[in-house]
Amino acid sequence: MQHDDVVWAIINKTHCSHKVTTKTQQFCRNEYNLTGLCSRSSCPLANSKYATIREENGIIYLYMKTAERVMFPAKQWEKVKLSRNFEKAIYQINENLLYWPAFIKAKCKQRFVKITQYLIRMRKLKLRRVKELVPIQRKIERRERRREEKALVAARIDNAIEKQLLDRLKKGTYNDIYNFPQMAFDAALKAEEVSSESESEKSDEEDVEREMEPELEKELERNIEQVDEFVEADSDMESDAESDSGRKENANVGSDFESETSDIEDMPVKLPIAKKPRVEIEYETEPVATVSRKKIKQ
Repeated sequence: MQHDDVVWAIINKTHCSHKVTTKTQQFCRNEYNLTGLCSRSSCPLANSKYATIREENGIIYLYMKTAERVMFPAKQWEKVKLSRNFEKAIYQINENLLYWPAFIKAKCKQRFVKITQYLIRMRKLKLRRVKELVPIQRKIERRERRREEKALVAARIDNAIEKQLLDRLKKGTYNDIYNFPQMAFDAALKAEEVSSESESEKSDEEDVEREMEPELEKELERNIEQVDEFVEADSDMESDAESDSGRKENANVGSDFESETSDIEDMPVKLPIAKKPRVEIEYETEPVATVSRKKIKQ
């Protein structure tokens, strides 16, 4: 049989591993403590009949200890799962702690309320977006940046070597070598196919333009002929109109012509001076070099 007063006298006056002393108060770090304070009524070691509330993975349990199970430490605490409904959980606490001290019953209810409140806050925080502080590892970033730069340089060198080798293969420097990489060969073939397709499209466009040139020339000739016919018809109409107006003017001017001829006969006549004809004579001359050679031969 456990003597609670003797245990408490020893714990209170001597050393206790769960006790934490401060300037104002003493606290208890035991996980089964109901209030967190080091006192006679709330000490789980000095009370053979004790109850508390604990939370494990979001589930609230009621733990109860009785004097009959003191001799079996593994079976010392009886665990009862409380409902998620607040009213049902309070009813379970009242039913299990029916003949227990009022202090333990009130403190268990108070602890249950506090645990339910912080569980609700935890669920709300999980649903809300929370900012996480991620440390920046500068050393790893510098290492990765250097590796990327080296990889880029290596890739450029590989591409340059591949181009030179392909150029040499096209020129025929490696006639008897057949162990070059197949991937590079396929890529070169694809590039040549694309270039040949573009050249064939250009040649087709040029052929179409050549075929269209005679038809365009014929259309231009037809348009020019139509314009010429239109211009000739306009000129004929203008000449007919001018001839009709000339006839009318000649009929009106016939009487005045005789009076004007007498005046014209009195005016001196200036004949144009005949120019002397020029005669151009061309002489056939030999170049200087041929003349000198003939003299030397003579």
